Amino acid sequence: MTTKIGMVSLGCPKNEVDAELMLGILKREGYEITNSAGEAGLIIVNTCGFITAAKQESIETILDLARLKKSDGRPYILVAGCLSQRYGNELLSEMEEIDGVMGTNEVEQVAEVVNRITGGERVLAVGAANSLCHDHRVRESLHPSATAYVKIAEGCVNHCSYCAIPFIRGPFRSRPMESITGEVRELTRRGVKEVILVAQETTRYGLDIYGEYKLAELLRRLAASGEPEWLRFLYCYPTSVTGELIKVMAQESKICNYIDLPLQHASNSILRRMNRRGSKEDIIRLIEKLRSSIPGLTLRTTFIVGFPGETEADFQELLEFMEHVKFERAGVFAYSAEEGTPAASMPGQVPEDVKLAREEEAMLLQRGISLANNRRKIGQKVKVLVEGFDEDQGFFFGRTSADAPDVDGRVYFTGGPGVKPGMFVPVRIVQVDEYDLTGELAYESA
Repeated sequence: MTTKIGMVSLGCPKNEVDAELMLGILKREGYEITNSAGEAGLIIVNTCGFITAAKQESIETILDLARLKKSDGRPYILVAGCLSQRYGNELLSEMEEIDGVMGTNEVEQVAEVVNRITGGERVLAVGAANSLCHDHRVRESLHPSATAYVKIAEGCVNHCSYCAIPFIRGPFRSRPMESITGEVRELTRRGVKEVILVAQETTRYGLDIYGEYKLAELLRRLAASGEPEWLRFLYCYPTSVTGELIKVMAQESKICNYIDLPLQHASNSILRRMNRRGSKEDIIRLIEKLRSSIPGLTLRTTFIVGFPGETEADFQELLEFMEHVKFERAGVFAYSAEEGTPAASMPGQVPEDVKLAREEEAMLLQRGISLANNRRKIGQKVKVLVEGFDEDQGFFFGRTSADAPDVDGRVYFTGGPGVKPGMFVPVRIVQVDEYDLTGELAYESA
């Protein structure tokens, strides 16, 4: 009898792509995929190991699934992903509930690992962080949707002092353009309307294999193909945003006027301690160029407060920067010390209560900026990608091109005959709050 495979994927969209690749490979090898944990003979937990809270969530998920185990030891539990890559030996030796551990580089070997586990072996499969899966066309969607993430590269070489990704995921490795365009073609054949390109640093794409930044060319090729309705890319490093990238965004209508630019701070002294390239002055010049070149641009960023050595003056400088730039979207996070990173052992660690107070104050400022931006949208007609229907509220919901999934707001609207997920519909905005918009279906052409 064929073993049914369940999957729980935690963490970022890049992890979600890995999970879908594993499911696709297992399905190709004859395994049946199930969404029911009770039916599964083996469950893969694709973990995140980026920050302490993510590691805790991964461990709690493993323990919750272990409670499903019957007298025959099933479902088997295979732990994959970043936590496994970083702590594989420890997980296997300290958690008897686990039947196998698989690192981030063993995605293409998942069927072999599953075969060994179901054959009665307790498996440790964690290799060096330098491999790369090129052919993603086999992937099996975790949550069928009109939106799909496409991972264009793996790893990172920036070595920001707070980040463990380089020694979890290894050095930066780009996929060839032909591999990516082939995957996007297959996704749009399946009905995907929005493709989101992701990597640890999308703007570095191509430098390792082509000798120069190639994100702009990749976007132009994808836009010219005529396949996805919307193209979006996330996680840009400010010093890698080229003039050609700005030009292609301004010229190609399929590319959403949206750029995700994690800045982390605005104090030059903190940026240096973070080992970030570029200065506040460089960032301001880039933002001015982006906004002058791309009308209607939505700019998203993230900041870390309470970083070691952050003084009250540094924090006030960040608040003044946020007030000056008025980012359309911004997330603020209290610094989390990660084992093995340079920042974790830096002097000047900020007390937890101070970090949390700064996070709250910065987010209060951002909520006011966001609300003011949203109020200007009242009366406007926007194009919305329909994602679903909220039974409790009686509203359809979706997103505009100014909103990325999960991290930004939604548009809630009254529907009409024939409205269903995956459609693009025109919606007139009648009410707003700090993050979400509410409107009514506008039957005129969008």
